[in-house]
Amino acid sequence: MQKYSVNQHLIETILAWVNSGEIAIPEIQRPFVWDSSKVRDLMDSLYQGYPVGYVIAWRNPNVRLKDGSLSEGKKVLIDGQQRVTALTAAILGQYIINKTYQQVKIKIAFNPIEERFEVQNPAILKDKTWLHDISEAINGDLFEIADNYFELNTDVDKKHVRNAFSNLINIPKKQIGLIELSPDLDIETVTEIFIRINSKGVVLSQADFAMSKIAADTENGGNELRKAIDYFCHLAIAPDFYKHIVDNDKEFAKTDFFQKMQWLKTENEDLYDPDYNDLIRVTFTSQFNRGRLSDLVSLLSGRNFETRTYEAEIAQQSFATLKNGVTNFINETNFKRFLMIVKSAGFISPKLIRSQNAINFAYIVYLKLKDLGVSSVDIESYARRWLVYSILTGRYSGSPESAFDFDIKQIEHKPFNEILNEREEAELSEAFWNASLPQSLDTSVASSPYFHVFLASQVKANDKGFLSKDVLVSDLISLRGDIHHLFPKDYLKKNGLDRSKYNQIANYVYMQSEINIKVGNKPPKDYFDLLKTQMIENNRQVSGISTEQELLDNLKVNCVPTELMEMTIDDYQDFLALRRKLMANKMRDYYFGL
Repeated sequence: MQKYSVNQHLIETILAWVNSGEIAIPEIQRPFVWDSSKVRDLMDSLYQGYPVGYVIAWRNPNVRLKDGSLSEGKKVLIDGQQRVTALTAAILGQYIINKTYQQVKIKIAFNPIEERFEVQNPAILKDKTWLHDISEAINGDLFEIADNYFELNTDVDKKHVRNAFSNLINIPKKQIGLIELSPDLDIETVTEIFIRINSKGVVLSQADFAMSKIAADTENGGNELRKAIDYFCHLAIAPDFYKHIVDNDKEFAKTDFFQKMQWLKTENEDLYDPDYNDLIRVTFTSQFNRGRLSDLVSLLSGRNFETRTYEAEIAQQSFATLKNGVTNFINETNFKRFLMIVKSAGFISPKLIRSQNAINFAYIVYLKLKDLGVSSVDIESYARRWLVYSILTGRYSGSPESAFDFDIKQIEHKPFNEILNEREEAELSEAFWNASLPQSLDTSVASSPYFHVFLASQVKANDKGFLSKDVLVSDLISLRGDIHHLFPKDYLKKNGLDRSKYNQIANYVYMQSEINIKVGNKPPKDYFDLLKTQMIENNRQVSGISTEQELLDNLKVNCVPTELMEMTIDDYQDFLALRRKLMANKMRDYYFGL
């Protein structure tokens, strides 16, 4: 089946379609991102008669209205947004929304003597040989413009200038290729085409296409919803952006969405800073009980999955459901309580959470169970457990969609404690804790999710840093403390061990830098002898620990085998094996205590 048709259209025809709404320009991910020089270069290419590429549109499926009639779908621009927006700005003189959401005009100047384009600047405004804004010339009276120009520039070659003017105002008569995707294509195919054609630049995703679909909708408030999603994600990272919205988007500042996200203006928590991809995924999965974002585009188009037709009522209902989900996501109480749950599991810093998909689904669990009326105490425990379970098992690594889809459908149809018990029996058995997990700890990757879970278990237990009398692991993580080696790195390097051997996770601890300096590059036996001497002499040169029991307690909470106190290079491999088992045991106790 031919998936598309290719036709040449006059630029003025394309622009007329944009103005009439026949072509909807979605604000995909961000507004107009070209800088002005690229607009200038596009005008020059058109003037010179150079090809400027194709734009690609997809005609939305025809939607059946309540009275039974069909509403012909608009063309949604899925590639070429920047070029078409540049044309409306330079040729029609329309305002554009720039990267910081300001409404601005891009004015392109033209020198007919040199036949050169330039972005308007103060120097050009003082130079009478330039037309200051080509949109005024293209849309104005050519004879009047030419007469005015010749009055200011009496000694120019009038024939040459008239010819340049003629070429300039004929730019809208130049042709541009339009590839139109068939309206019969299923959403999955259109999504795949969208992702592929945009992969030359920033790699785009299903969420980008969903944002495109949302932004192009005006009948169901999609354009406002797109802003709500984008602004929330922006404010979560940069609270000072609040004033910018108030000053530059007064219409949106009046909306309920904006009222519901005002709490972000004083929020500096960075544990979970969702981007629009995260927000859409969480909202969609929790509200629609589906995990594949291509289904969202279908539903927003009004697709009836049973009859395989498109109905306006389904589109309207889907937008209402999505809006409700976005409102739930950005709700201050929901968001802050969820962060409290994550922190109560020991994940107090974003550097402990490497899987965004894991924390996304944990939020889905929170929102879904709240909607189902599960008690708040159970929700807290379930969300904590699911977060750690999914990190330990790599549940959402790679493409999460099939796992999201499977899991949300289970939650919809079965009590959550049954689901959790089944997963724990299958994937977190004794074999996992005793064999699989210790083996997974045999790595030199400090960003390992297993090591992060171990650190979270230490935070949860209020454990003290290695050889610290009072400073907690949580303090060292929060205040940019450092990870150090139990068998010092230089000591192992001098004994011929390479990076993958001395940087083992089982050799890592959070330790105060001043203690690490005292440890230096000595073998464990030597620095523990120093520590024992200080305890006898009560001089505290290495650590504040002053009794043997304090030392043993400190080793225990850091999962450091007591044998380390007598170890040298010959014992290093035995030490790693011992500590991995102790770390795995601590993580097991931690998990089942959540």
